[in-house]
Amino acid sequence: MKRLIIALCLVIMEGQFYNNYAQFTEPSITFDKTSFNFGNINELDGLKTHVFSFTNNGSQPLIINDITSTCGCTVPEWIKEPIPPGGTGTVKVTFDPLGRPGAFRKNIAVKTNARESTVVLYIVGLVSPKPKTVADDFPIKIGNLRLATNHVSMQTVLNSQIKVDTVRIFNDSDSLLNVSISDAPVHLSFSVLPPSLEPKKRGLIYVAFDARKMNDWGFVLSRVIFRLNGVPVTENMLAVSATIQEDFSKLTPEQKLSAPRAKLDEESFNFGTITPGQPVAHDFILKNEGKDPLIIRKISTTCGCTASKPDKYEIKGGESTTLKCTFDSRGKIGKQFQTVTLIVNDPLQSMLVLRFIGNVESTGK
Repeated sequence: MKRLIIALCLVIMEGQFYNNYAQFTEPSITFDKTSFNFGNINELDGLKTHVFSFTNNGSQPLIINDITSTCGCTVPEWIKEPIPPGGTGTVKVTFDPLGRPGAFRKNIAVKTNARESTVVLYIVGLVSPKPKTVADDFPIKIGNLRLATNHVSMQTVLNSQIKVDTVRIFNDSDSLLNVSISDAPVHLSFSVLPPSLEPKKRGLIYVAFDARKMNDWGFVLSRVIFRLNGVPVTENMLAVSATIQEDFSKLTPEQKLSAPRAKLDEESFNFGTITPGQPVAHDFILKNEGKDPLIIRKISTTCGCTASKPDKYEIKGGESTTLKCTFDSRGKIGKQFQTVTLIVNDPLQSMLVLRFIGNVESTGK
């Protein structure tokens, strides 16, 4: 037993000696500090740098293989030559605060041939945001008029609804500016307050979207032209979009029970792999499982490469219609995901999406 204990002790001592010897004969990197706090800095102060110092405490040359940071705002620089035993070196870290207001913590991974192959450095701080300018608050410029946005998204609008939104505006000139919008579509109306903007003053445009005046469904987009001091300005326009849905809220319980029910035999078709120019056609079957007639209000596609035409737009209860869809692969390369959207009068699902999926590969000729 005594011999066994002695043998075990010798093995442990030998392992410790090997580890100590290996550590002594390998390069070893030791940083004076592994983190630095920049404190409070301003976004417009420009680049900020800090230099981390290290020592090779091993007995072999130290080589920094690579240094990576967590984002492009932090750029490291380091010595590329081997650091001899006992030698010192630096890692310079540059941080760009522009466009990055708020607290930050960035990691810089230093990868070497040392026993501790990766050492992580940290820089932290707080970036005070730059003062906002007129261009920041009103980035869209139309003549001497500036807008907070040139796109008003009404999102979902019921076909029985009027929805109102606003756009903030600014007179970027040194004189009075009369703002108006003419020749707007019938479903859009605009009120500018005040209609005459004093120099360097702000105002509002009230946009009213009246879906009751539209004979359309699904996503719609309109653009209007501003008149500044009576002169139309066409360099930029204001876009107003919405997705029009049917209002089923006034249906009685009896009407809901007899309402149409849209049912597709399949929602997607995978045409596999084809070559450019090779046509693809597929028939989708749409059935009305309700009692009242199912009406196809609108058919739209993702692009001109798909088309669909049903044999009828009104389907009686229990009947079906065939949706003949085609995909034109001319000019297409790679994976394809094309859709055909149907707007119907089913209160449970008024929007149906058909999908064409596949891959178009060039023959290389």
